[in-house]
Amino acid sequence: MRKLCFMILAVGVLLGCEDVIDVDVPIDDPRLTIDALFRIDAAQSLQTVRVNAGITSGFFDELQAADLEEIALINLDYEPTDANDSSILQLSEVAPGVYEGTKNTVFFSEGELRLFIRHQGQRYLASTAFVPTTDIDELVQGEDNLFGGDETEIIVSFIDTPDRMDYYLFDLDFNEYLVTEDVFYPGQRFEFSYFYDDAVTPGMDLDISILGVDMQFYNYMNQVIAQADGGSAGPFQTPSATVRGNIINVTDANIATIEDAAAVENIGSLEGIDSTDNFALGYFAISQTFTRSITVE
Repeated sequence: MRKLCFMILAVGVLLGCEDVIDVDVPIDDPRLTIDALFRIDAAQSLQTVRVNAGITSGFFDELQAADLEEIALINLDYEPTDANDSSILQLSEVAPGVYEGTKNTVFFSEGELRLFIRHQGQRYLASTAFVPTTDIDELVQGEDNLFGGDETEIIVSFIDTPDRMDYYLFDLDFNEYLVTEDVFYPGQRFEFSYFYDDAVTPGMDLDISILGVDMQFYNYMNQVIAQADGGSAGPFQTPSATVRGNIINVTDANIATIEDAAAVENIGSLEGIDSTDNFALGYFAISQTFTRSITVE
C-alpha cells in the first residue's frame, strides 16, 4: 500500500535520524533473519512472545522458514517465583519458522534480557530491555487530503511523558510504520495526520499501535523504513541494502549455551567478533505497546 504522511506540528520530526547507520552492500549468501520484536501489554499478567526466523539468499527472494536448533531467552535480573519458575525461557516451534513462549509480564518488563540462537552450527546473541511508552490519546478521522484525491486522513495524537527522552515506533497497519522522537515536543501533546490511499475504504477497521523503543532501535527502524518506503511488504521485508541489527554472531566467542550467554559481562565487547560474513539480519527489542482501532467512515 502506498503511504502518504503530513506533519501538523513540525517538519522533519518523523523519520528524523542523527546517528549514522552502517549499511553493507547487497549479498546473495543465505542469511538468517530474525524478527524478535516483542509487543508487551503491561496490563496483562502473562505474555506470549513470538520470534519469526527465516532464511534469505537474495534481495528479491522470499524468506524461507528457518529450522533453529535452539532459541532461548534469559533474564539476568529475574528472580524465580518458585521452584518451578526459571530465569530461562526456551521457545518452541509452533509453525515453520515461528517460535513462541509464554511467561509472566515481570520477566519481560524488568531487567536485561538476552536472546540466544543456535542454527546450522552458528550461535547468535542479542541483548535488550523493556522500553515503556505512553498510550494513544486520540484517533479521529479528518477531512483533508493531500492532492485532491481520495486519501483517508487519520489524525493520531498522544501526550509525551515529561522528564525523559522518548522514542516511538508507530504501526499504522498495512505494514506501514513511522518513527518519531520527543526532542521537539517534550512533555507535550503531539498530533500528526497520516493519509491512506484509496485502498482504504469506508467500513474498514484500522489498528494503530504506539510502541516504546530505545535510540538504537529507533535509528535502525529509521533506516529500514527509508529503504522500504514504497514497498508493499513493509520494513520487515529484505531491504535493498543490508541494515545491521543488534544480533551478533558469537560462534568464535566460545558461547555454546544460554548459560554461557548469561555469563558475558558486556555484550558490547563482542560486537567486533562477528566481522565474519555470517551475520544475522533482524532485531531483538521489547516494547510496551498500546493499540487503538478506528472504523473508516
